[in-house]
Amino acid sequence: MRPKLTRRRLMVGGGLGAGLLSGGVFTASSFQSGRNHEGPDAPQQVPWSLGAGVAWVFSSGGPRGYVHVGVIKALDELGLHPGLIVGASAGALVGTMRAAGYRGTELQSLALEAAPWKVTRLNPFGPPWLAGDALADFMRHCVDGRPLEALPTPVACVAWNRSQQQLVAFNRGDTGLAVQASSAIEGDFAPVTIRGEVYVDADLHQPMPVRTARALGGLRVLAVDASAHEDRAPAGTEPWRAGDLRKRALTQPDANAADLVLHPDTGYYAGMSREYRERVIEIGYRETLKQADALRALHGVDAKS
Repeated sequence: MRPKLTRRRLMVGGGLGAGLLSGGVFTASSFQSGRNHEGPDAPQQVPWSLGAGVAWVFSSGGPRGYVHVGVIKALDELGLHPGLIVGASAGALVGTMRAAGYRGTELQSLALEAAPWKVTRLNPFGPPWLAGDALADFMRHCVDGRPLEALPTPVACVAWNRSQQQLVAFNRGDTGLAVQASSAIEGDFAPVTIRGEVYVDADLHQPMPVRTARALGGLRVLAVDASAHEDRAPAGTEPWRAGDLRKRALTQPDANAADLVLHPDTGYYAGMSREYRERVIEIGYRETLKQADALRALHGVDAKS
């Protein structure tokens, strides 16, 4: 029987995040939803003086964010390396894992061995009734407790400061909490409070933060867009047209600001079955390899090397 698919924008913590989480690393989570995180390790954005070369930017995308895994696998196979990684929501999760040293093949194994939904947490302070505390725990485990600034590749997790109505790029402090804040899809996941400010994911504001990567020091930018190709939407998807056009309007200025954009067509409908994950990862991998020459040129690598 064909797996049930959905057009609904699924949350990263219960979508891509739950998929990666549920490989058995955690069966319990330190539940802290509603807490104000204000210790010295609380995430923050600090000034950088990076001449970062090529920045890799990974967009939000819920389950479509599995495409980032395939893209990274191909980039690794091509021998390419970023000077900076910037991600939003699903892109923050996968990008931070890559910044911590996980290669595409390792990310693929994590994604495919998962049993989605196993560790989704309820938020008793809701609505929203879901929380990303397990995601934060998972990320801390994966990076051996290292803060963002201690990861091998500079990385920033982009979130929306709902209190101040502005974007923030966390590049210092608790890695798990930064990814949780970046992945707290507004209306679906409990927001994260850090130093008295409330943070949610940036999908409704800057889903593909290329301009943020430029501001952080990215001299050249490779952007990976995990959104749907709304111009290829099948019949019957008209009810979602306005949302698709809103997302494209938000994404387009950053696409224009990138040196190269990869926008693999993963299909209009999204799901969480293993079949879906395999297919989306393979599409990202295959479509990235098709751009091998352009990618090598962007990274200043000789095609013969």
